[in-house]
Amino acid sequence: MNMNSKAINIKKLSLITVFSALGVVVSPYTWFIVFGTKANPAQHMINAVLGVMVGPLWAAVSAVLIGIIRNLLGIGTIYAFPGGVPGGIVVGLVYEALRRLGRSERMALVAALFEPLGTLLIGAPLALFLVAPWLGTKSLLDLISNQGLVPAYFTFSFGWAASCLSGSVIGFFLLLVLKNIGISRENLFDQK
Repeated sequence: MNMNSKAINIKKLSLITVFSALGVVVSPYTWFIVFGTKANPAQHMINAVLGVMVGPLWAAVSAVLIGIIRNLLGIGTIYAFPGGVPGGIVVGLVYEALRRLGRSERMALVAALFEPLGTLLIGAPLALFLVAPWLGTKSLLDLISNQGLVPAYFTFSFGWAASCLSGSVIGFFLLLVLKNIGISRENLFDQK
């Protein structure tokens, strides 16, 4: 690993540290309960920003850190992991795909709006079908047994949709503001 790579990794680590701290600090003020889960738009905003700024792996690391710290502080739930990690990964992958396709950096910021795909198409099924039964979450198990899997999924996802849709839009606008003041992935991490 050359010096430029080390410097870039230190910058990325610093950025995820700051955003992870931000996620922990703002989460007690932005969450709301929907269908027995704590919805948190702040986590999805951070996924949108970090997925674009540092890529899928680093965004996932930040989501895990935020989930661990929130759970240790008693302000999170186990659903922070399946609900937080996939969104940042999807944003990072979409951003990289758009850049490879030759889209402008500004156009590639649209990747932030793909965060709900990770949360709703990957995270919600993991939470509903793997985590909830493992935890024995009675309300979710009753929902599944009364409605069936597919209707239960849509009922469960409704709460997460409100969280991840609003969080991804906030993240998109935050990325536009950062871009306008000269802070972008390319400005911070392009090797010169």
